[in-house]
Amino acid sequence: MHGELKVEYHVHRHHGPRCELREGEAPPEPCEQDPPLGNVPRLSRLMALAIRFDRLIRDGEVGDYADIARLGHVTRPRVTQIMNLLNLATDIQEEILFLPHTVSGHDPITERDIRPIVAEMDWNKQRRMWAIEVGRIPSP
Repeated sequence: MHGELKVEYHVHRHHGPRCELREGEAPPEPCEQDPPLGNVPRLSRLMALAIRFDRLIRDGEVGDYADIARLGHVTRPRVTQIMNLLNLATDIQEEILFLPHTVSGHDPITERDIRPIVAEMDWNKQRRMWAIEVGRIPSP
């Protein structure tokens, strides 16, 4: 009687441009980064909404602010307040989009807080006002 011969060969499925078998043990799965704690600030969501609304109007998917108000079940003045965020300097808009998540309590900056900044048409003045609002420079 012959002895039993056992051959083990380890392979793993590699998901690259083509799915293929590769020799050896599979590499450890990459760790997915934990999602950030807390909530996206409302101001960030409103900024994203203003950008989206602007795109819908420019692409002709909606006619005007009144259409947006009707579709969103909000007042036209509220749509105007949201759309006025587009009057901010582009670097401020970007900062607003990437504000840190609110982990507890209320959002530190609200849309109402920045209305005076939005009303200022000079981007350099806006930047100074924004720096004061976010605490980068002390208020006068």
